[in-house]
Amino acid sequence: MASSPDLLPDSLLLNGREFRYADIQQYPATTSVDLNGYEAKVLDFCRQWLNGTQDVALHTSGSTGQPQPVLMKRQQLEASARRTGDYFDLGPGDRMLVCLNCEFVGGMMMLVRGFERRMHLTIVEPQADPFALVPAEAEFTFASFVPLQLRAVLAAGHAPRLNQMKAILVGGAAVEHSLAKEIRQLTVPVYLTYGMTETASHIALRRLNGPDLSSAYRVLPGIHVAQDTRGCLTVRADVTDNQLITTNDHVKLLDPHTFEWLGRVDFVINSGGVKVQAEKVEQVLEVALLELNLPIRRAFVAGRPDARLGEQVTAYLEGEPLPEAQQQQLLSLLRKRLSKYERPREVVYIGEFRTTASGKLNRRATLQSLPQTTENEE
Repeated sequence: MASSPDLLPDSLLLNGREFRYADIQQYPATTSVDLNGYEAKVLDFCRQWLNGTQDVALHTSGSTGQPQPVLMKRQQLEASARRTGDYFDLGPGDRMLVCLNCEFVGGMMMLVRGFERRMHLTIVEPQADPFALVPAEAEFTFASFVPLQLRAVLAAGHAPRLNQMKAILVGGAAVEHSLAKEIRQLTVPVYLTYGMTETASHIALRRLNGPDLSSAYRVLPGIHVAQDTRGCLTVRADVTDNQLITTNDHVKLLDPHTFEWLGRVDFVINSGGVKVQAEKVEQVLEVALLELNLPIRRAFVAGRPDARLGEQVTAYLEGEPLPEAQQQQLLSLLRKRLSKYERPREVVYIGEFRTTASGKLNRRATLQSLPQTTENEE
């Protein structure tokens, strides 16, 4: 990719302050300004990368278990950055907003893409509306958000700023139906990502708006996917150091390059011998909550111990209990749209869901915070 010397950045912006690459390479010796903990960690990674580190320590998000350390080779991260950069035609002169947590792979890979493609980096500490931390006149080419951030950005009226970009990524959690409807109003291409720490960020993308809107993920060039005996996705590529990665994601493989994500096999509920995919029930639950015009609240579905069924399908809602009449309306809608095995037999309210350090819903910790029972309480 050709580049003009005057376009090549020699500094980055971090929480509104400029840091020159030459100084970052000598960090912390050349830094006299006060830094908070997040800024210090970001600059330390930037120092390592700019000085040519060959190994990078990462941690999984912990959304489905305890966070695990993962040691990645530089060449894996470079391959991921190159693939994304090629796909979206990112390079010198482009400006990237980095608002994901850079202590995890999603945010860290935004930094790597910026360095490897010679892009201008504006880094802000993660918060609901990242645009609140940058000047109103600042323009960006590329950004990645978690759904909570994208919802807040749209609610704050920043759609025109998004529509100036080449593309937007959204990932880290499911995109709710109400947010998906708002995304379809944007003209900028928006993609839902599929990937994990072990694959150095995303390896597949699903378009959420425009003429290429799809329910299926398209695997990026050079990524090889298949299924194991459980029907779960396997991945092998340069981003995995050519090692086979076996996931717990149940998929429908449409062709060697396209798949539909069905759910996590570890979120399958075995109720009376019938296997129920929790994510399918969650989609129906979310639509039902919207149709009742209730305030937006988080919800998920999981199995609860039951003496007769083994596990009973249970809906968990964040916040105060619904009035009895509304709860009965909700259950009535679910009964109409789900099979008798899929219908939640109970609604459990939790004041606040537990989340991981990267902001994802932590189902396991949320469930562990509740009193346990093995009796059928009906």
